[in-house]
Amino acid sequence: MNNNLTDGINFLSKLNGRRIWNAAKLYSSYYVSKTLKKPIHWGMPVVMEIEPTTSCNLRCPQCPSGLREFTRNTGMLDLPMYKKIIDEIHQELTYLILYFQGEPFLNKMFLEFVKYAAAKNIYTATSSNAHYFTDELAKATIESGLDRLIISIDGVDQESYQKYRIGGKLDKVLEGTQNLLKWKKKLGSTTPHIIWQFIAFKHNEHQIPEIKKLAKEMGVDELGIKTAQIYDYQTSDTFIPNNEDLSRYKKTENGYEIKNELLNQCWRMWRGSVITWDGLVVPCCFDKDATHRFGDVSKETFEEVWRGDAYQNFRGAILRSRSEIDICVNCSEGTKVWN
Repeated sequence: MNNNLTDGINFLSKLNGRRIWNAAKLYSSYYVSKTLKKPIHWGMPVVMEIEPTTSCNLRCPQCPSGLREFTRNTGMLDLPMYKKIIDEIHQELTYLILYFQGEPFLNKMFLEFVKYAAAKNIYTATSSNAHYFTDELAKATIESGLDRLIISIDGVDQESYQKYRIGGKLDKVLEGTQNLLKWKKKLGSTTPHIIWQFIAFKHNEHQIPEIKKLAKEMGVDELGIKTAQIYDYQTSDTFIPNNEDLSRYKKTENGYEIKNELLNQCWRMWRGSVITWDGLVVPCCFDKDATHRFGDVSKETFEEVWRGDAYQNFRGAILRSRSEIDICVNCSEGTKVWN
């Protein structure tokens, strides 16, 4: 069976009447809000991002975790608080992303996080630089019930790979991928759906045909070609690809500007939240330093934050003038998948 179809069927298996009804309420309230230009919100999150850690073993130059530039605290999510969050939201939650900043597998409890969510039939996903998948950890990861694993691989040789993944070793990524695929086959498991993610930069854009070939030879389930978020795109084109189809930015007479139109709407503010390792609830993954804080689930329930004034006021601000919100100015989903 087609691997993407298998993954889709697996995701659909997580749905039930309550989760479908909740999703319908979210969609309908979102469209009513867009029409009325007023933040009306029904339902609970269908998607949640929970951060296992802000720590990372690499020093990627367009990542605040890699640059060690956070003003917020660095640390590890603990199991009791994680369980508290899941217990409060699992009945409506369909999709859980166990990633925000940092390398998730540095948290020794990571697979326990996965198992706890999997036991409640929640689709689980994460993203990793794949430097820690020893034979033992690869086997444990397959057995954990993780549904989707994105592996960052931004080059087909060490020279290209290390230009962005500073401190990383491509052979570790390849070895880790091989270990995962081996145990997936040995255990007869259809999960996790393993995706190689190749972020296109100026220095590696010419390697796309090679990464497509390597992905096919390796046998991963999917290859994703992703455009890069560049923080200094207005003053530097060091990482921006020459091929504009591979970039979130377009060149103008005055430099670069972001391609996407900044509409006064955002589905993310209705569909779900991001929770940092220490319990802060923030709007989305573009608020990497948690500057917009709606509440703290270590001190209150998630629903209290979700329906609180701070969250509603932010949704209202999005509908009025999204261009005035700092984290929205450089926002773009920007992901392309090549078959």
